[in-house]
Amino acid sequence: MSTSTVSSTSIATEPTEEAEELAPPPADEEDIPVPPGAARTLLGSLLGPHRGKIVLAMLVILVQQAALQAGPLLVALAMDRGIPALRESDSGPLIAVIAAYLGCAALSTVLQWVFIRLSARINQDILLELRGRIFRHAQRLSLDFHERYTSGRITSRATSDVDALRELLSEGLQELLTVFLSVFYISVLLLVMDWRLGLVALLSFLPLALIARSFRRRSRRVYRRSRTAVATLIVKFTETMNGIRPVQAFRRESANNAAFDVVNRQSASATADGLLEIARFVGLSRTTANVWITGVVVLGAFMVTDGSLELGALTGFVLYLRRLYDPIDQLAMFLNSYQSAAAALEKIAGLLAHEPTVAEPTSPVPLPQRAPRAEGRAGEGSELPGSGGQVAVKGREVAFRGTRFAYRTGKEVLPPFDLVLPAGQTTAVVGATGAGKSTVAKLLARFYDPTDGRITLDGVDLRDLTTGDLRRGVVMVTQESFLFSGTVAENIAIGKPGATREEVEQAARDIGAYEFIAALPDGFDTDVRKRGGRISAGQRQLVAFARALLADPAVLILDEATSSLDVPGEQAVQRAMRTVLAGRTAVIIAHRLSTVEIADRVLVMDQGRIVEDGTPADLVAGEGRFADLHQAWRASLV
Repeated sequence: MSTSTVSSTSIATEPTEEAEELAPPPADEEDIPVPPGAARTLLGSLLGPHRGKIVLAMLVILVQQAALQAGPLLVALAMDRGIPALRESDSGPLIAVIAAYLGCAALSTVLQWVFIRLSARINQDILLELRGRIFRHAQRLSLDFHERYTSGRITSRATSDVDALRELLSEGLQELLTVFLSVFYISVLLLVMDWRLGLVALLSFLPLALIARSFRRRSRRVYRRSRTAVATLIVKFTETMNGIRPVQAFRRESANNAAFDVVNRQSASATADGLLEIARFVGLSRTTANVWITGVVVLGAFMVTDGSLELGALTGFVLYLRRLYDPIDQLAMFLNSYQSAAAALEKIAGLLAHEPTVAEPTSPVPLPQRAPRAEGRAGEGSELPGSGGQVAVKGREVAFRGTRFAYRTGKEVLPPFDLVLPAGQTTAVVGATGAGKSTVAKLLARFYDPTDGRITLDGVDLRDLTTGDLRRGVVMVTQESFLFSGTVAENIAIGKPGATREEVEQAARDIGAYEFIAALPDGFDTDVRKRGGRISAGQRQLVAFARALLADPAVLILDEATSSLDVPGEQAVQRAMRTVLAGRTAVIIAHRLSTVEIADRVLVMDQGRIVEDGTPADLVAGEGRFADLHQAWRASLV
């Protein structure tokens, strides 16, 4: 059996595998950074495709507000022109004013319905695109992102933050447009009706603008804190529910209740602070408005007395003033929704602006075509015609060239080394916890990119392969075989999208899973439910192997694939392993040495470097670490 030369230029002390997972700062202690201008860019990309509909909606609300704001002016005309004419038995002017009033009311109602229908379509299309964009982008992000930030934060972005935007889009924008258009129309009409009294009324905008500016500045900080508190609340809830078994097993309910109560109170406090800011804004703005209305009415009364202003004009003026200041509550609600939505948009933009660290190549290189050949090893698997029982080699050569890896904290966990795994060879990697075994597997699967050096597949750098080519060529089966909600057949077919039912069932037969699947209530159509909870751990592992066999990869990585199984389950899985590994290049990360026995070659790792390399028989016969491990394992079986 050929082995490769292993050279290590430096020795690094690698943290334990548990420490590797804890290397990034805990997700609760930091949030996803937001690049400058990311929120504005995101908003522009969402609104851009709907520019035409937005312009049409603006025109509709423009006409609708013009029709609506004509009411007080028509009331003034009725009092100053219609009623005096009626006293002289001329009902024409009053009837014309009444008809105009009813026409404006009808037109305003119809256009309001058109605007709501049009804006609702725009809003839902934007939210649909945003949720899909978050989901698609979250799947694209590299493994280091998901290990650094908990799933609760991504869930918060796609739920509570999107809901905050929905509230703004569905209600806030309409209120904003209504307020600004009504203020514009009323301001013009006040100046037209009497420019002196109009200027006095419009001077109230100065203190109101200062009050609004203060509210916006103070509430921005409050709502950023509120969105962060909501995300933390979701993270804590999600973490507890996902770990409900150990929570109940170790009676963590009281401790979790106390921890949840802290974040719950933080969220409630942030929300209460936001409500206090709204109350402060509404109180100050209402007081200012009432003082100004009183002053205008008093001044207008003097002007009516000296004959410089008609009574109908003063009546219309007061009605317009009420319309001018009444939207203050609407403006407060809009500012409330706006600040909440702005904070939510900022956090969503931070997520969408985060690029995968494992990126697609700019100039992808295809894998070379391989001619079928046979290796001189009998066993299960596909055999070449006339090969005398030899197994067809489907694998590809894997090479680590000066590969070094350090996590983002700067701690080096894999020193530079060179390693070649010949095509079709099954290599077991063993060592103590924290030796670097899983790091090697993650690098080969390209969940991470090496800090230095390169990893090649048949001479092609993994970074030059498209994600599709890489995932077709390299498949990883982990200790916890994750099954999605759905049928057994659907979970197996994940390995080959578009696979026929016959292909799915044949993969199950080859693995040895057909009998137990057929015995399920609905056979291959049985719903395995969340995380495959309807079947045992060993059965889930067999389904995972059937999925991997159906994918037909050139390189297969098994990361602790049997460590959680009992003896019968392990034996069934090992039989399946012989089938799925036949002819492929395989890397087995193993703690149980029974798994190592099916390997052609064993690598013993310690502190990120390979200290032993040989066949299982040669290493067992020696006096090294593997021999000691094997002897201890044999003693444990007695």
